[in-house]
Amino acid sequence: MDLESYTWAKMLDDHLKILNDIHLPGSTMLLALGGWMDGGFVSTGTVRQFMRGRKLVEVARIEHSNFYIDTFPGSMELASLLRPHVKYNNGLIETLEMHENQIYADVENKLVFFVGKEPNLNWHCFADCILDVCKRTGVKQVVFVGSFGGSVPHTREPRMFGSVSHKEMLPMLKQFALRPTDYEGPASFATYLLSRAPANHLEMLSISVEIPSYLEGTNPISIEAITRRMSTAMNIPMDYDELRKASTEWEVQVTDAVDKDKKLAKNIRKLEDQYDSELVDSLGIEES
Repeated sequence: MDLESYTWAKMLDDHLKILNDIHLPGSTMLLALGGWMDGGFVSTGTVRQFMRGRKLVEVARIEHSNFYIDTFPGSMELASLLRPHVKYNNGLIETLEMHENQIYADVENKLVFFVGKEPNLNWHCFADCILDVCKRTGVKQVVFVGSFGGSVPHTREPRMFGSVSHKEMLPMLKQFALRPTDYEGPASFATYLLSRAPANHLEMLSISVEIPSYLEGTNPISIEAITRRMSTAMNIPMDYDELRKASTEWEVQVTDAVDKDKKLAKNIRKLEDQYDSELVDSLGIEES
């Protein structure tokens, strides 16, 4: 083994912990990353929804060290954005949420699930870890789902965009009913991974869901919308009862809050008009 190969192998050994050596040739990985593209917890929430009720085996973990900034010099307000979240109860630590990157497999259905946090540092090394797991398990296709804040109102179906690693995969955008991504700006780690997929003999689809920028916290309606879209396109049966219940409760709460804020209600009506007009134009429908 030459020095470069030894260094790469040592790096993987330091950061990637293989817990079960599982082989699933031709399998699909559903990838979720908290952080940059997890508004409304659509990324992590959607993949966790697909994981529910399955017999899962933990395949691997990517260690926390060397990938994250846990604090930052400056005010407490700035530093708090990066520090791990802790909860005390009666003087004792109840939970301490360090960044976790866990990979599970549903062996029977040849599905692999990655749920983690977008790295702050060492993207190349973090990607190497994911790509190595894909190679070990026989993953053929990676599907990432993420979200971003936009002008879509919460009363309408969220817009969904897609990008692919290979030109030959472009028909998949139609299969998933996605608009081709036309974006320029700061890149996500998922985009970096997308750029490396071809050289590693992987097909990758990246889905971006537009969610209302005026809302904070978990967005069950958007999670349900993309979950239904993906399950139909990928032929993965799902039970939507709990998700539908959460969506209904959330919608009632948001409606009550909007009804109490006339300015917000007015802005949402404008967004609805813009959304509907765009939809009419895209369908080529002439208004009477």
